[in-house]
Amino acid sequence: MTKMTNWLITGIGGGLGRELARAALARGDTVVGTSRRAEDAEFTSFAPDRAHLLCVDLRDEASVHEAVARAEALTGGIDRLVNNAGYGLIGAIEEVSIDEARDLFEINVFGAMRMIQAMLPHMRGRRAGHVVNITSVSGHAPWAGTAIYGASKYALECLGQTLAQEVAPMNIRVTNVAPGGMRTEFAASGLRIAGADIADYDEVAHFARRSLTENAGKEKGDPRRAAAAILEALDAPEPPLHLFLGEDALHYATDQHAFVAAQIRDWERLSLSIAFEEAWCTG
Repeated sequence: MTKMTNWLITGIGGGLGRELARAALARGDTVVGTSRRAEDAEFTSFAPDRAHLLCVDLRDEASVHEAVARAEALTGGIDRLVNNAGYGLIGAIEEVSIDEARDLFEINVFGAMRMIQAMLPHMRGRRAGHVVNITSVSGHAPWAGTAIYGASKYALECLGQTLAQEVAPMNIRVTNVAPGGMRTEFAASGLRIAGADIADYDEVAHFARRSLTENAGKEKGDPRRAAAAILEALDAPEPPLHLFLGEDALHYATDQHAFVAAQIRDWERLSLSIAFEEAWCTG
């Protein structure tokens, strides 16, 4: 790319968001990052003239609109919005309280939706832009014990896929990035456990808790390489709508999509059986 790119990335405090911001800054781009933590101010030291930090509460619509307006003013126009902020929640469906689920959706889904809605008028005005949603393979392939987190990523996947159809005529692109496990703080500081603990779920639903916590820091995905892969995909002449990152993401998504395809095929006769039969008139 010859033109330097202006980014707005939510959740640059660590993990993939931080590495993507570093990679973009390293090649000369400008990055406005958002965080709710004052200690993330050191982010601006990466490139003092091109790295900007905004404190934003993604649950607050006014805070989001103010941040987008500030980002536009700082950069002269955001080219890429990356909805990266979010956290995980582990627990069987029966164990997760409605309040815990609501809090998760406020950040993982509605926070991203607020950012999109605040950013789109600017992108529509320029007839250019790219919205990038960091989802998860869990938004394609569900597994016991992660239902509420996975549901938030399913929702974000749908938002992105539908948004791509709606904004294509305005030359605005959308990419959903679905990583597998990465060596970040997701399974530590980025993971919450449901308040209730029901012994009947120890064998199946609680496996997710054990798996994520016991393998924290041992994940196969390298967030720096993931950031480089995202840059390469977004810079392509025809960026993908779906980008899976990691061997595990490819494995689980491929298996799940094959399972759904088999279900469609096996039950096709019954699926087609519900059509009205046209009445034939005689005489």
